[in-house]
Amino acid sequence: MKLVGLISDTHGRLPDAALGALAYCNHIIHAGDICDPGILRELQIMAPTTAVLGNNDYDEYGKNVTRFAHPVIDGVRFLVAHYPNDARIGFNGSRAIAPGDPLPQVCVHGHTHIPEILAGRDAYPASLFICPGSCSRPRGGFPASVGFIELEAGRVRSARVESLDGEVLMEMGA
Repeated sequence: MKLVGLISDTHGRLPDAALGALAYCNHIIHAGDICDPGILRELQIMAPTTAVLGNNDYDEYGKNVTRFAHPVIDGVRFLVAHYPNDARIGFNGSRAIAPGDPLPQVCVHGHTHIPEILAGRDAYPASLFICPGSCSRPRGGFPASVGFIELEAGRVRSARVESLDGEVLMEMGA
């Protein structure tokens, strides 16, 4: 089983509690508004890290951090974008995937600072649509948070968003 950690909207601040929460992840995804190249360096020390640019980011992270990312982790196809509408795939497709590209199984976004997990029909055509909230500037009455996705044998086994204190805020089982 692989554990993918999700973080977003750090805005130049990476709390020790967020680092601790992500310490056992096999891969980390940052969904934008990083605001400090040092944050990606810290995350990359812990695990391979995929990141995208947010509306407060610039091209200071190198050529591997762009507006969209399409990692395949343990056989599961991901689409990562900062804006929720960029991660959503409609009947007319998406700006984030080219015609003919395989559809992602998991769509990850940031920007809202509000945790969200959608599955089934609400996530269609993906299996999972998730936002980890923000670990530095939470909104909507939620505490600072990070997300986790458990993968096994090319499938999403479960997903959850936790406060930095470890309280499960929302979850989806397989």
